[in-house]
Amino acid sequence: MSLFKKLITIIVFVGAAFTAQANEIDSRNPYQMMHAVADKTFDRLKSEQTKIKSDPNYLKTVVDEEMMPYVNYQYAALKLLGPNLRGADKKEVSAFIDEFRGYLITSYAQVLTQYSDQKIQFSPEKSIPDDRRVVSIPVEIVDKSRPNVKLDFTLLKNSKTGEWKAYDMVAEGISLLSSKQSEWNTKIRQDGIPSVTKELKELARKDIVFEGKK
Repeated sequence: MSLFKKLITIIVFVGAAFTAQANEIDSRNPYQMMHAVADKTFDRLKSEQTKIKSDPNYLKTVVDEEMMPYVNYQYAALKLLGPNLRGADKKEVSAFIDEFRGYLITSYAQVLTQYSDQKIQFSPEKSIPDDRRVVSIPVEIVDKSRPNVKLDFTLLKNSKTGEWKAYDMVAEGISLLSSKQSEWNTKIRQDGIPSVTKELKELARKDIVFEGKK
């Protein structure tokens, strides 16, 4: 398994920490938000296994409804584009952001097929200054069949609402955003933003498949 796929696997298991009905979770405290939504998410995955097994694509709905409200995919997409934003067509950038969201949904949903009652251990809550806009929260994935995995989630605070959303994850010293930026930057420079947008759209349309099934 490639390093990126390992990172995706990790981010999806912990991505559950950002799922839940938006009107039920107070996202103004990133630590409490992660605790609350993790409990709700794993409860849902357990209770809906029959439906998920019969229709794996239902996981896309779960991710869309539950996870994406707590992921700042817009900010992440713009960071991915980085210097390519200079002089870029606004419509092309908007299309890239939309397809990046779809790509995340499918990527997360696919790895959620590996769910088998993993547990999450959170770092102790620390005081966050009011003027802090970015915070890194360490967590640990506890898996009975694999070694524990330590990682850090990076969250961005909305200066107007005070709400926090995740936009990056660092595992094994590697930022998920940085790894994808390196992968896509060359193609964007050579072929333009629409070329990667098209690739994202194709990836987003893939069906969710459980391992061992076609």
